[in-house]
Amino acid sequence: MSHAPVKVSVIVPVYNEERTIREVVRNVRSVKVDGVVFELVVVDDGSTDETATICRSLGPEIDVYERQQNQGKGAALRKAISLASGEIILIQDADLEYDPAEYPKLLAPILSGRADVVIGSRFAGSEAHRVVYFWHMVGNRFLTLLSNVMSDLNLTDMECGYKVFRAEILKRIQITENRFGFEPEIVAKVAKQRCRIYEVGVSYYGRTYAEGKKIGVKDGFRALYAITKHNLFG
Repeated sequence: MSHAPVKVSVIVPVYNEERTIREVVRNVRSVKVDGVVFELVVVDDGSTDETATICRSLGPEIDVYERQQNQGKGAALRKAISLASGEIILIQDADLEYDPAEYPKLLAPILSGRADVVIGSRFAGSEAHRVVYFWHMVGNRFLTLLSNVMSDLNLTDMECGYKVFRAEILKRIQITENRFGFEPEIVAKVAKQRCRIYEVGVSYYGRTYAEGKKIGVKDGFRALYAITKHNLFG
């Protein structure tokens, strides 16, 4: 007897990514996984370039498109999660730093029933990664260590943009962070729920600031605050 396919909602927060959004959508749509159908949900966080026009022109390639006032990545994800209708929700950044071709291995632990949450890691495994900023790497490792100390997890890359969830778990979590504090907040909250968390090594094609990288020093300080707040007081 054949089983109904599993629906995976790929949610994409996007802000001023006119140079990459077409290719991201094309790459997501090219992924094939046995027994899986994909829904693509894009939330435009008040882009001021041509991102909104491009997204509208993509028509049926994007299943759900929503535009909101600029509030930050966490706010865009909050909206996208509310719009997603899949049994599994996968977060995809819009900047080409992560490769949708790796969806099969990201989804495998959940599809096999072993995991509730899968978090990618740029520091685990032997996948290719672009060599960019030393101090970003140091900062990421420090934030991951602090997060691990407080959550009692043993992640290698808490800040990785690739995160996958069983939808029923993600939808019952109240997300309060509006910007990049989403990453430590969601890790703290799934840890508190005693979710079965797996980590999967992913490739990484990091951008420079000249190429449009947005995260900065103030986001690092916000991450410190978010780690403390959501692990100790959340």
